Amino acid sequence: MSLKVVINAFSARLGGGQTYISNLLRHIPDGGDLELLVYAPDTLNLPELAEIKRCKTRWPTTNPVARAIWERFILPGILRRESVDVLFCPGGTINTKPPNGCKTVTMFRNMMPFDPRVRKSMPLGLQRIRNWLLERIMLKSMAAADLTIFISNHARSIIEARIRLKKAVTIPHGIAQAFRVHGKLLERPKIAPPGAYLLYVSRFDVYKHHYEVVSAYAKLSEPLRQRFKLLLAGECDMPEARRVQGLVSQLGLDNQVRFLGPIPYGDLPALYCHAQLVLFASSCENCPNILLEALAAGRPVLSSNVMPMPEFAGDAVAYFSPFDSEDIKAAIMKVIEDEQYAAALAKAAVKRCQQYDWSVTAATTWQCISELAGHEASHC
Repeated sequence: MSLKVVINAFSARLGGGQTYISNLLRHIPDGGDLELLVYAPDTLNLPELAEIKRCKTRWPTTNPVARAIWERFILPGILRRESVDVLFCPGGTINTKPPNGCKTVTMFRNMMPFDPRVRKSMPLGLQRIRNWLLERIMLKSMAAADLTIFISNHARSIIEARIRLKKAVTIPHGIAQAFRVHGKLLERPKIAPPGAYLLYVSRFDVYKHHYEVVSAYAKLSEPLRQRFKLLLAGECDMPEARRVQGLVSQLGLDNQVRFLGPIPYGDLPALYCHAQLVLFASSCENCPNILLEALAAGRPVLSSNVMPMPEFAGDAVAYFSPFDSEDIKAAIMKVIEDEQYAAALAKAAVKRCQQYDWSVTAATTWQCISELAGHEASHC
């Protein structure tokens, strides 16, 4: 019996969402009994497989309000006409009342609306209102969904403490093969300056704690800063980036702290591979993909000690408080000064990253969706 699934991926406009959809579709099960109708932005490249059909709509979907109207009033007719078994909304919200016989699946990916500390750091205005609304919409969607997929047990515990779910499963993300570069001789990226460097890859936001990382770096001795530059890779066109740039200038670190801007996804593995150590200082994550990719490079990794980072990295990284620049400095110093400790962290990172594989993530996801539709015996 064929299983027909509609994937509403119109919200997958940024790297993380698109990476998830791409890997999920690249690892569809063999057998030819799966038919996927995918609604997605034009920027999302879909695998050219017989089971996958990209669906177009003349209705505007780039605007969130217009997309909500399409989901509410047009998508139900499509589900009915196509006799769809499952509607999968990986963006976290379900704004569609499905016809009888059509199951719904959603995911919990966005932790920001559920982190009071992050929400309080936002200035009064549209962003805070948006997250307030998202919190309520997402809770309503997850409560109504026939299946909610979580990508960390930490996130799952937060939601299950708030609402009753019909069915839930935790399926962490995987790591792309391109990032498993331990032991490989990748060419040094041209964007990296000469000499050794410390690396932090992340978009700039208050909860990513670039400010504290730069403050910690400034506390290193001048000889160490001359020996190890700090590279910050991520989009700089936002207020927090300008605040951090101001700090760098104020501290006289312009020649030692480099803002690389956004790095093409394909260039990141080499950047990780040649780093002396990799930092990850976020205090608000659901599944920290950047942390997982850093582990796969086989370099010493220093991470925020805020959950869910310890859930994913275990004892394979050195932890610090992202709110305390002295603690960050101490973690950096320990790795820099103790070569045996750094080598042990690198070895542990390689071992830990083996737990995260996109083929396993996808296989588990498709199995749970099939079981939900009654096509397989339940194992999730």
